Amino acid sequence: MSHVLVAYTDDEPGVLTRVASLFRRRGFNIHSLTVGPTERPGVSRMTIVVDADEALARRAVEHMRKLVNVLEVQQLDHQRKVIRDLALVRVKAGPDVRSAVLELVQVFRATVVDIAEDSLVIECTGNLEKIEALVEMLRPYGVLEVGRTGAVAMARGTRVGTTSHTRAADATKGDAQVMSV
Repeated sequence: MSHVLVAYTDDEPGVLTRVASLFRRRGFNIHSLTVGPTERPGVSRMTIVVDADEALARRAVEHMRKLVNVLEVQQLDHQRKVIRDLALVRVKAGPDVRSAVLELVQVFRATVVDIAEDSLVIECTGNLEKIEALVEMLRPYGVLEVGRTGAVAMARGTRVGTTSHTRAADATKGDAQVMSV
């Protein structure tokens, strides 16, 4: 089963390596890992999707919160999250099949971002199933290349419904359920 972890970290060299090494040392399989800036300068946001049971996912959260550069860790619950991937797909699309490929693009609410003489680059954003379905529908035309971002996730509504651990929370009142950094 997949679990989505969101970690806020210091935006410093080596933090990603330390987090990835922690997962490697503990034998966790990372299905997806994305990192990007946040609304706050000096803070990065990691979305990590791990294939693990509930107990292993909780252990991953506990191990992550011990890392010096990790400011906060959330394990998003299964019902209350928005999760999206982005894919760029280069597909063969000569003049004879281009209109059929463009129809598929519309059905999946994707976007053509580059047109060449014999191919199209299609951008698709959505959940994992949508992206995989589009790629499968494009295979008969000849998928030339696929690039994917990995999952980016966020709790729906307020941050209630997540298990959150922060260094500040630990220092003041033990294990906090929710705390903004």
